[in-house]
Amino acid sequence: MDLDWIGRNLSEGEDILGLLGLHLVLALTPVLCALVLSVPVGYLVHRTRAGAAPLLALFGIVYSVPSLALFVAIPVVIGTQILDPLNIVVALTVYTLALLVRSVVDGFRSVPVDARQAAESMGMGPVRRVLTVELPLAMPVVFAGLRVATVSNIALVSVGAVIGSGALGQLFDLGLRQAFYTPIIVGIVLIVALALLFDGVILMLQRVLLPWYRKAAA
Repeated sequence: MDLDWIGRNLSEGEDILGLLGLHLVLALTPVLCALVLSVPVGYLVHRTRAGAAPLLALFGIVYSVPSLALFVAIPVVIGTQILDPLNIVVALTVYTLALLVRSVVDGFRSVPVDARQAAESMGMGPVRRVLTVELPLAMPVVFAGLRVATVSNIALVSVGAVIGSGALGQLFDLGLRQAFYTPIIVGIVLIVALALLFDGVILMLQRVLLPWYRKAAA
């Protein structure tokens, strides 16, 4: 591996740092958008009962669509240019939403019936019961899905290099075109490091926000 190339890149062009920042934006923006959308959507799917199975199957089909195919199809659907980074954000938001809806539904299904009945006996209305009882109890399952979605997004962004918007994935393209493997190794190391870092961050947030769950698990 050519360490001089890394040093020159960081000191002169700062391409690696720029690609790293872009990678974070393209990977984390869809996670935040999908998380906000998945809670109400997942709750509605959960409440449909009989319709939950076909709806979850539909989300499963969406998640199974190859990422590259979705990256290419999105510009046709929303009318953007093929190289627009927005295509990756929209595509990964769709992927993440499909994954998190399943986690939200499973989370609400994991809420004990006794907890719902206790909330109702205390006179809580439906909205208050969902927000203060059911959603907090569902969050451990949601956090598990969030960890998977975040790590997946960090990896999938690199696929966008095929359409010219892959952030750190562009290092793979550079290395392959020039038969120069240092950028490829750097890209792999940074993507793995980002995935491990944010998996740890989300796990830490879960422990901070849900201290009761850690005690119950212990």
